[in-house]
Amino acid sequence: MTRYTPALKAEWDAAVEASRNGTFLFRRDYLEYHADRFPDCSYLFFLKGKVIALLPAHRQGDMLCSHAGLTYGGLILSPSATAERVLALFDLMAEELPRDGITRLLYKCVPHHLHRYPAEEDRYALFRRKAVLTACNIASVVDLSSPLHLSELRRRGVRKAQAAGVSVGESEAWSDFWQILKDNLHRRFGAEPVHSLEEITRLRTLFPENIRLFTAVVEGRIEGGTVIYECGDCVRVQYISASLRGKECAVLDLLFSYLLQEHYARRRYFDFGTSNGDDGYYLNEGLIAQKEGFGGRGIVYETYLLTF
Repeated sequence: MTRYTPALKAEWDAAVEASRNGTFLFRRDYLEYHADRFPDCSYLFFLKGKVIALLPAHRQGDMLCSHAGLTYGGLILSPSATAERVLALFDLMAEELPRDGITRLLYKCVPHHLHRYPAEEDRYALFRRKAVLTACNIASVVDLSSPLHLSELRRRGVRKAQAAGVSVGESEAWSDFWQILKDNLHRRFGAEPVHSLEEITRLRTLFPENIRLFTAVVEGRIEGGTVIYECGDCVRVQYISASLRGKECAVLDLLFSYLLQEHYARRRYFDFGTSNGDDGYYLNEGLIAQKEGFGGRGIVYETYLLTF
């Protein structure tokens, strides 16, 4: 068990790529864009000189968090990380982390639809150690191999957008979309996007094959869009927003119809993201109903607290 240092960057990134459940969010260039807010305290686990697992993490007092800056975290497991070995990894953490003053582990599991190969040995280990489930958020996910039909409400929206002459497609107009997103969040919640425009465009530059923007245009003007994170066979919505005009023209109905039925039709999963607050105790029923109208059904994102 070795604390991460920049000298291990190449080895870390190679282990993410070879893992069963790693995505580009665990690459060092992504983790480190917000290192000022989440000072790194990640670990690598070795077996006979080879990486068997990674733990992307940061520290908050006596608690190791994996990872408050990400939607999901936890152990990133190599193909050789068997159930017995993962149990041993938790034994090792229980022995070593308290020596550094760390007595708790906040652990976000990687949901199974993001796995390249089954990798839930960590959940079994959490059960064995009597970890407490502290958050459970529900995401709406479409299985693109056998998608449900769009609801009649969503189909009406598609027809309305088509009648209004809306066009949809990939775009590089990040600034235009970000202004719509900021205006929406400020008007409805008095909030700001998690990423600034500068951060998201820098991440786009670092991961051009993974981070993409799709927009809907009405009479030459962008009136809505979505930021997509591509994670192998799973496509995940990171941001969705539409202007007041865009909502009137139902631009998002046409945009997501295009993404589901054409652009990403050959992927396996399309994840619309969660619709929760308060660690899952609050459900935004209107928001999840919209996502379910596109055929999304529930997969949970779980967080556990383990005390050593």
